[in-house]
Amino acid sequence: MAASENDRVGSVETRGIEPVPDAERHGHASQMFWTWFAANISILGLPLGAALVSFRGLNIWQAAVVAILGSFGSFALVGALSIAGKRGGAPALTLSRAVFGVRGNAGPTLVTWMSRLGWETINTTTAAFALLALLDAAFGIRRNTVLTVVCLLVFIGCTLLISGLGHATIMWINRWASYVFGLLNLVVIGFLATTVDWNKVFHAPVGSVSSMVVGVGVIAAGTGIGWANAGADYARYLPRRVPGGRLVAASAFGAGIPLVVLISLGSLLAAGEPDLASASDPVSAINTMLPTWMSIPYLIAAFGGLLLSNHLSVYSAGLTMITLGIRVRRTLAVGLDVVVTFAGGIYFILIAKDFYGPFITFLTLLAVPINAWVGVFAVDLILRRSYDGAALMDVGRSSRYWFRGGVAWAAMIAWAAAIVVGLLFTEAGTSATDVWFSGPLAHSWIGSNGLGWVVTLVLAAAVYALLRRLDGTVREEASAQPPQQQVLPAPAARELS
Repeated sequence: MAASENDRVGSVETRGIEPVPDAERHGHASQMFWTWFAANISILGLPLGAALVSFRGLNIWQAAVVAILGSFGSFALVGALSIAGKRGGAPALTLSRAVFGVRGNAGPTLVTWMSRLGWETINTTTAAFALLALLDAAFGIRRNTVLTVVCLLVFIGCTLLISGLGHATIMWINRWASYVFGLLNLVVIGFLATTVDWNKVFHAPVGSVSSMVVGVGVIAAGTGIGWANAGADYARYLPRRVPGGRLVAASAFGAGIPLVVLISLGSLLAAGEPDLASASDPVSAINTMLPTWMSIPYLIAAFGGLLLSNHLSVYSAGLTMITLGIRVRRTLAVGLDVVVTFAGGIYFILIAKDFYGPFITFLTLLAVPINAWVGVFAVDLILRRSYDGAALMDVGRSSRYWFRGGVAWAAMIAWAAAIVVGLLFTEAGTSATDVWFSGPLAHSWIGSNGLGWVVTLVLAAAVYALLRRLDGTVREEASAQPPQQQVLPAPAARELS
């Protein structure tokens, strides 16, 4: 089906969070492959791989297995949750109103928005480092405060242009830019592979199984889990007839292929550069390993890869901001978002002494409520056949998703309980001596082996599955029939097959 004027390459997308009508749906599942491929060809995968060796004591073979399980597995989950987008035609957190209630959804939406801002700040800061290093390598222009601010503004300007135009332009750029920056990355990767100390790599001792389990959690939290609440944002223009299994496969392979390559390379490099995992400026740390002639394509690839990831995050953050109840056009929401990101970039580059310490700490803490949301939302997705588009946009007492006082208490209780339990097993800090938060069970077998995120997700799903049966308002909503055009012709279970 042809794209509407609202979703054409180069035109400004005027739709906000309202569901996409069936007549305007178009595209194929392969679009999700390019979406997640583009989002994951940035250099942030290298320090993640280095951390597996430097901090977890894994050898290269173990690191490769961990990379496969963590990246493919977490993005398979992203693909599964994106089925809600093509089913309901709305962004993930807008669809979440049907699960948590129009008021209860505010909590998960706020956490999601904060998560998006965190990723954008990391991307923006790292890209500014890349651009500063590129100017130095190509023109001999040294870094200073004014130039740093200019580099931040350049990256933010590029992000604003792409994200502001919207869905169709993002999808088009993702595909073709992936070819360009993917090729540049392959050239750089090939050269970096020649600098690896293969003797140290092949003689590295075998790490423990528990370290591998922790590693899978680190990779999942640092890659797919951060995107789990955004997949529906990009699948909502797809026709309902697109098989759910294809969305899962496209998402898993689209993200898994570049991530496994980059994480494995980071693990290899850490054999000779153990400080790479904790570098305050990861771009420069890798750049010092390259000759000048190779630095330039590397830095261009780094900047481009981060841009491809960032415009997706900003686009989703704009939709999430509107879902929070801020009544602005989508383009203005994107603009407000990058202003906050710019302030965060200034802090990280010019004020903060440690870059990746706060990053990992931030991810660790936000992963708990995000995992809890994933557990609740996944159960609802399996059991739900359809979404009522009109009710999703109605935030008053007349809404089908008002439930009791605007809150679906079955979902809220499950979400809150899973967060509390998850935090019991969580420890977050920038170092062993700088611990921001430590739960009373953080040093138990589950906490020490990094399984708190699994407990959080499973508990949220189990509690919600139980309470959903007991909550009369949820049963009443589930039995009501939405408008005819919103009813799916096939059972939900068939979509997930």
